[in-house]
Amino acid sequence: MTLRLHEVHKSYGGVEVLHGVTLDGAPGEVLAIVGANGAGKSTLIKILSGAVPMSSGTLTWDGVELAVSSPHDAHAHGIRTVHQELSLVPELTVTENLLMGNFPRRFGLIDWPAAHRRAGQLLQEAGFGVIDPRTRAGRLTVARQQMVEIAKALVSEPSVLVLDEPSAVLAGADLDALFALIRRLQSRGVLVVYVSHRLAEVLELATRIVVVKDGRVVATTTPDATDEGSLIRLMAGRTLDRIYPERRPAPGEPLLTVDGLGRTGEFDGVSFTLRAGEIVGLFGLVGSGRTELAACVFGAARPTAGAAFRSPAEAIRAGVAMVTEDRAGSGLVLGMTVRDNIGLTTWRSTARGPLIDRQRQRTDAAAMIQDLAIAPQGCATMPVVHLSGGNQQKVVLAKWLLTDPRVLILDEPTRGVDMATRVDIYRMIDGLARDGLAVLLISSDLTEVLGATDRVLVMRQGRLTGELPSEGTTEEQVLERAIAA
Repeated sequence: MTLRLHEVHKSYGGVEVLHGVTLDGAPGEVLAIVGANGAGKSTLIKILSGAVPMSSGTLTWDGVELAVSSPHDAHAHGIRTVHQELSLVPELTVTENLLMGNFPRRFGLIDWPAAHRRAGQLLQEAGFGVIDPRTRAGRLTVARQQMVEIAKALVSEPSVLVLDEPSAVLAGADLDALFALIRRLQSRGVLVVYVSHRLAEVLELATRIVVVKDGRVVATTTPDATDEGSLIRLMAGRTLDRIYPERRPAPGEPLLTVDGLGRTGEFDGVSFTLRAGEIVGLFGLVGSGRTELAACVFGAARPTAGAAFRSPAEAIRAGVAMVTEDRAGSGLVLGMTVRDNIGLTTWRSTARGPLIDRQRQRTDAAAMIQDLAIAPQGCATMPVVHLSGGNQQKVVLAKWLLTDPRVLILDEPTRGVDMATRVDIYRMIDGLARDGLAVLLISSDLTEVLGATDRVLVMRQGRLTGELPSEGTTEEQVLERAIAA
């Protein structure tokens, strides 16, 4: 039995993004798909999941052609997809999100104790038993929402599980649990289609690796026949001689000071200073409070101790910008064009009376699209939802760079971004710091945290447990402060 995509083409508004892609996968296989942002991976996933139709080509299972024109069709054929962007209903509990449409009943009514037990069992079986099924999904961190998304996809016991950047916000034991789950699914004969920019993971997990570039399959290989450098060359068409920029000069004056900041139940007594020309990393495991801290600093949440901006608008006026970790939920308006999303932060300041200055908006967007190499060409008038995850992230960055900030808070800025694009983002951040900005870089990637920053703040259970110079510090030293009591 084999799942096969054959000669698949896909166009958006006259722009072809897939040019005859052919690939296949068998039960019990972990088929990894890698490629730079804009290579066509997201479109392939959407076709497999039934979210978008292919323009031409076929999808077959064991030689039988499947008609997949909606997610419902995909589910009926045993194909479940965990997308990079979250789809949980935030006001419903974890149990309600997991069992929607499949609740146990008693005397015609939902048996809630049984439902919570079933949800807890599903989470436990997936290796995510740390999550309370009675919690509202919107109160979970993005990392734990990701865990729920994965568990939700397993409820119907799929034959094919498509995972799009499932590890992007996971670290430590949570990442280990994901790997263990994939291996269990593999042993049960599930075909796992694994899409990730973390090439070390791909080499560890995959049985085969398909490399996609510019909407075409350019190579199919195995982990024992390749390495990270070879994959990057295939994906990017170039060699990356240096991933992280050289260290910057000594920082300048303080631009942002946080003193004794706290928010009940999330973090307490946090103090630090960001200086001009400095990139400060903030690392912590899931539940450490790092994202909640960033939201409070930016004025998106009210502190219960210490002083912070009263609103994001006040923070923006003071020269602070923040790229959130959930770009689809709080960074973009997915139905709007790339141009309009880029202009969201500046339309008031560039307006001509009551009217939006469309010419200024077009000029600004065109400059940002060129500076950040946002793809595909001619994307300014495309709905941003049609862009790859990495290019969507660039749109969010562009939006905030137009505000000309003095302090930039970046929460998981390279989530779902390929290595070549990561290098471009690191160089951009370095350039901003050299121009005098202060940058707070929040990341689950320890290598990134140490490589791209000047010093690292470590959080554990809502408190800062260490401040370390990035140069000369090991990943083990950071993890020790993030885990140890």
